[in-house]
Amino acid sequence: MKMSKVGKFLKRIHRVLTGLRKGLFGLVLHYFKSVNRKIGSKLTVWYMKKETSEHVHSAIKVFIWIVLPVGLTSAFAVFFFFRENVFGSVLWGQLIFFYSNFLPDLPSIYRTKEDRITEDLAWSKKFALLLFAPLLIWALFSGIRLRWKTAQTFHNLKSLVMYGVFLLLLGFLLYGQFPLSIGNIIDILSFPFHGVIGYLTHLKVDKVW
Repeated sequence: MKMSKVGKFLKRIHRVLTGLRKGLFGLVLHYFKSVNRKIGSKLTVWYMKKETSEHVHSAIKVFIWIVLPVGLTSAFAVFFFFRENVFGSVLWGQLIFFYSNFLPDLPSIYRTKEDRITEDLAWSKKFALLLFAPLLIWALFSGIRLRWKTAQTFHNLKSLVMYGVFLLLLGFLLYGQFPLSIGNIIDILSFPFHGVIGYLTHLKVDKVW
C-alpha cells in the first residue's frame, strides 16, 4: 500500500515536470518565433526548436538537481532556526533562474553583424540591452524602434558579472533592512544566486565555459 502511494506521488511529480518542460518549451519557442517575424530574421524553425529544446532541457535539469533543493532547504532552515520567512524571495529567485537562463539571447533583437556597424554602442547602452531587455522587447512590440545596433552577444563572463551585480543591488533595494538579519541576507542573495546559476546554465549549453 505504501509503495502504491509512493508510486502515485512519483507519477504526479513526473507529470508536473513534464508539463513544466512542455509549457516552458512552448512559451520560449513562441517568443522567438514572434521576435523573428517582427525583426525579419531568417532563422529557420527547426533551428529555433533545436536551440530551445537544448536550453529548456538543461534548465529543467539544473532546476531539479540544484535550484529547487537549495532554495527549499535554505527557506526551511531559516524558518526553523530563525523564524524568518524567506519563501517569497526564494520563489521569485526561482522565476529569475528561468528568466536568466534565456536572457543572453534576448538582446539579439538589436544585434547585427560586426562588418555592418559604423559606430558601436556606448557601454551604457549595451548593458541597458542586457539589464532592461524586457522593457526594450515591449518597446519593439509596441512599435517603438530604437536605432541601437551592436555586435555584442552577451555570451561572456563580463556580461554575467554585470548582471549579477545588478541583481545584488536589486535584492538589496527590495529587502535590505538595517540591522541585517539572516533572513534579510538570504532575501538579498536569492536574486543574484538564482540569476547567476541561470545565466551560467545558458553559457554552459552554448559551450562558453
